[in-house]
Amino acid sequence: MNFYVLTLFPEMISDGLNHSVIKKAFEKNIINVESIDIRDFANNKHNQVDDYPYGGGAGMVIKPQPVFEAYESVREKLRKDCRVVYMTPQGKTFNQNIAKEFSEEENIIILCGHYEGIDERVIDKIVTDEISVGDFILTGGELAAMLIIDSVSRLIPGVLNKEESFMDETFSNGLLEYPQYTRPVEFMGEKVPAVLLSGHHGNVDKWRREQSLKRTFLKRPELLESLRLSEKDLEYLRTLGFGGK
Repeated sequence: MNFYVLTLFPEMISDGLNHSVIKKAFEKNIINVESIDIRDFANNKHNQVDDYPYGGGAGMVIKPQPVFEAYESVREKLRKDCRVVYMTPQGKTFNQNIAKEFSEEENIIILCGHYEGIDERVIDKIVTDEISVGDFILTGGELAAMLIIDSVSRLIPGVLNKEESFMDETFSNGLLEYPQYTRPVEFMGEKVPAVLLSGHHGNVDKWRREQSLKRTFLKRPELLESLRLSEKDLEYLRTLGFGGK
């Protein structure tokens, strides 16, 4: 899968992603991330890409021409259209379902804003998806873009060692993940739950499912309302005080 990031700070993308699992995915040529510096398309002596906003106001706005030409440089290389994701707090909130949807794409362009934003005309012309990573403001879109790339990449076959590595993670099945334990068996007086030491896979699976249900009910109960739960799930949740269907 190929990610093309249109940015004013390409070094942020390369430095931020060159670690851990994502770095290994680069080395295996499973994913590719290319940062395109919008300033390279400024077409002026000082590589200026921003200007004062019409109508007045604080801050500067990124001009449409360098953004469009940066986008066109990728499109000409691909020789076909692809999704263009604009990182903006006004966008749809990113979640695991969107990550799965993006992971099925061959190419994705991610546009990172800065200053007071980008001229609306180029957004209207090239952007297919406006995505937010939460109801807060960042200095620029680079951190948000890295979050998207990391989350999506983990779902691409071969990036993780085993498919099971993400199948039971939080949000993968709509529930929060169950608690995890490792050695030693006892730490500061607290012991690993006996069921995890039993070797009985059926009981372990049952315990993990119940713990996921419990955590979700206690921490994110709104998630349960949109899930199709089995009668066994509902029976267990009712012991915790859950009143849903």
